[in-house]
Amino acid sequence: MSSFSIGVDLGGTNLRIAAVDLDGNLLEKVTTGTQVSKGREFVVGEMTDAIKTLATKFGRSGELVGVGIGVPGIIDKRTGMLRESPNLPGWDDYPVRDEIEKRLSTPVILENDANVAAFGEGWLGAARGYSEVCMITLGTGVGGGLVLAGRIWQGMNGMAGEVGHVTIEPDGHPCGCGNRGCAEQYASATAIVRMAKEEIAAGNAPELEKMAAGPNVEFTSRAVFNLALQGDAAAQRVYDRVGRALGILIGDLINIMNLRMYVIGGGVSNGWQAFAPRMFQELRGRSMVYAATAPPDECIPVGAASKVASKQPPPYRTVVTRALLGSDAGLYGAARLPLAAAAK
Repeated sequence: MSSFSIGVDLGGTNLRIAAVDLDGNLLEKVTTGTQVSKGREFVVGEMTDAIKTLATKFGRSGELVGVGIGVPGIIDKRTGMLRESPNLPGWDDYPVRDEIEKRLSTPVILENDANVAAFGEGWLGAARGYSEVCMITLGTGVGGGLVLAGRIWQGMNGMAGEVGHVTIEPDGHPCGCGNRGCAEQYASATAIVRMAKEEIAAGNAPELEKMAAGPNVEFTSRAVFNLALQGDAAAQRVYDRVGRALGILIGDLINIMNLRMYVIGGGVSNGWQAFAPRMFQELRGRSMVYAATAPPDECIPVGAASKVASKQPPPYRTVVTRALLGSDAGLYGAARLPLAAAAK
């Protein structure tokens, strides 16, 4: 076997670790819960034990190039310090890279989770073959990652790609970042639930109200999506707002960066059928660059991303599509970090 790397997707809920070879083949994956309540030392210990197990197993027939770790939060790339992470309480100003390198005696590369997701989709997913990619991740919040000239673009201090805090409504809903009307307040899972509750409070959503009061259905963005698919007008209005917000956001990104590929991933992207039509409508009205360079089918159908990945569109055509790798995008992207560094 040739050289391999180990990728880690460290989330607030799940900890996933995989060995991946140079060609992107998944050799083995380990998934467990991130027991943040037991403290960072416990989590790091579990992580490094799993990494050592994989390294020993595949090191018999190959060489471990290094370990890449995707972490939610603000990272100081120079020091390998996790400055702040809302999903990992107690980890602020924690030297994650140094602690793990000390336990493993192996090079470790730390990167923001949205950045590694973009890197993964650019390597093996919907943006495969593209050297310039913008990825938007729709989950509890809204994140973003940029790959330019085949490399993650981090900006001055690692904060590039914070698309979730682009202003959509200047005087809109307050955001935890201190701004108002951020994209995150209209296109995240948290926002979808809030907007559904606002519909209920306005007295315009009997089915949503029934679902929220019901003992057998959890009131989540997925539940709201299911109602939208069934034709419920209030649920459809919620997802229409999601599509509008994404259309404004991506239209701005296209106008500013003029990239060819924009990939939408994260759990909320499963609601593609409900928000994509309005998103593309907004895109055409908000960005003359998109209107002039959009594919004829606009990749609206679910699964259209696979067509984009397998067949390159003509030059100077802007593509907005769904991610292909799902929750594994960050895992592959993290594994790619040491492989790419070794290839320089």
